[in-house]
Amino acid sequence: MLIDHIGHAEFLIETGSGFRIVIDPYDRSCGYPVRPIRADAALVSHHHHDHDAVELLEGNPRVIDAAGEYTLESGLQVTAVLGDHDDARGEKRGKTLHFLIETEGLRVVHLGDLGCGLPPEHAKTLRRPDVLMIPVGGYYTIDAKAARETAEELEAGTILPMHYKTRYTADWPISGPEEFLKLYEGADIRRDGEVLRITRGDRSCQPKVFLFKQG
Repeated sequence: MLIDHIGHAEFLIETGSGFRIVIDPYDRSCGYPVRPIRADAALVSHHHHDHDAVELLEGNPRVIDAAGEYTLESGLQVTAVLGDHDDARGEKRGKTLHFLIETEGLRVVHLGDLGCGLPPEHAKTLRRPDVLMIPVGGYYTIDAKAARETAEELEAGTILPMHYKTRYTADWPISGPEEFLKLYEGADIRRDGEVLRITRGDRSCQPKVFLFKQG
């Protein structure tokens, strides 16, 4: 499996069969560069402009934007559970989906715009991901401390920080990834990564935190 962080909360996952999943594609108003990406499926955690720009994807992908269980192809399952975008049960910013992708003996979780701690039933469903994509910037989502606590609760393998301040979002009221990385001082952290390549057999060789290069 190959995982590429396009930017913000958008990721591209390509399985060994060549099936391509894009999660939370952003639009041009976010400031990040937009490049054409072919997708077979698009997972949309919620319908905010920085997470649901499926019209920019190529290939007429199948869109998943509601809670449920889905089979994308043989041996490729997606479970979407509905959570909160804030700490007031969604009254401030609405709801967000959390995605569990299961394929090739791997569990990959994308938490969308998680805005509070996970309820026990959701934590149980999402527990022990081999790869965890988690927001760390705060303000619109959980902050670095809450992200660390959530990752520990889920017993995450490799953690991919997302939804943090970069040079493209310098005027956003969120933090960069540094606060989160400080909480893993002494752990195996890989910075400026290009693409994460992971298989079931090499999970133990992967870093604890993988921070992608941003543009």
